[in-house]
Amino acid sequence: MREINFFITLSQEAEDRIRITAIKDKGEILKFAVQYETKMKTKWHPVVRYDTSHGFAHKDIIHASGLKEKQPLYFPTFSAAFTFAIQDLKISWRWYRAAYEKELDNEKGNGS
Repeated sequence: MREINFFITLSQEAEDRIRITAIKDKGEILKFAVQYETKMKTKWHPVVRYDTSHGFAHKDIIHASGLKEKQPLYFPTFSAAFTFAIQDLKISWRWYRAAYEKELDNEKGNGS
């Protein structure tokens, strides 16, 4: 078994990244966490996380309020879910960031 840990930088300013952690054995992913994070001011914010905690592959949308919305993933293997997670975040990170920023703005507008 081998543990994998690395980042993929998404923006030139290095304020958007994917954090990747996985346990791999004989070419198969046994566990993983793939998380999109954005840096706002001086703080990193987790925005979307795909992982296998609780024994199943799922996606957590992490709202600005801290609320987590869990969506199960239906893939035949953790390896397939892992590949999908990385591809989705590489393609959709700008959309996820914009939605998160809008939530932050709405919270500020509500006096939170």
